[in-house]
Amino acid sequence: MERIIKVGLVQQANTSVIETNLKNLARNIEDCVQRGAQLVALQELHNSLYFCQTENTALFDLAESIPGPSTDFYSALAVTHQIVLITSLFEKRAAGLYHNTAVVFDRDGSIAGKYRKMHIPDDPAYYEKFYFTPGDMGFEPIQTSLGKLGVLICWDQWYPEAARLMALKGAEVLIYPTAIGWESSDTDDEKSRQLNAWIISQQAHAVANGLPVISVNRVGHEPDPSGQTNGILF
Repeated sequence: MERIIKVGLVQQANTSVIETNLKNLARNIEDCVQRGAQLVALQELHNSLYFCQTENTALFDLAESIPGPSTDFYSALAVTHQIVLITSLFEKRAAGLYHNTAVVFDRDGSIAGKYRKMHIPDDPAYYEKFYFTPGDMGFEPIQTSLGKLGVLICWDQWYPEAARLMALKGAEVLIYPTAIGWESSDTDDEKSRQLNAWIISQQAHAVANGLPVISVNRVGHEPDPSGQTNGILF
């Protein structure tokens, strides 16, 4: 890996209209490139709102195959801007089998590799086990033209083993597309506790493994579709 790589992180507030989100993502990716980014990472499940706040079988319609329409869209952006692009998609692998999957595109638009999220939360406002099967691809760095990327996803941040295994297998940087925020019932003290724990965890991965750590989170307030809570503040 080159000693210095300029990285662009896209953290955007999403809408319920996927086409609008895609247009905004394309614009924000272009903005990163204009600022010199060679590698651009997007937030977790960036095509849509964070749908895991509720358990709703209709939302499985958001999933798509890989390759599919989204990979075609992001592949074209990688080629146009000559960047390595890290995306996070709701993958329909087969009937009844779904994953939370990071897809990495190289500068020629090819899929350099995938990672399926291994650690799946099931907490208030984060009902991911309803939607996602744990990954089956292990912890393998993805070789790109910029180097070997240790791509993990969100809840994997809380487990040191994932970062360590990526490092032992040659990852030169750890990258976490993320969707983590405060649930509406969290007190100010609880918010502070969570944030401090999260920051310490990322710093610990960096120190313990001697690697840069990149986390790219969702932003803004997203309401609870069920109306049972006041939603999540990312």
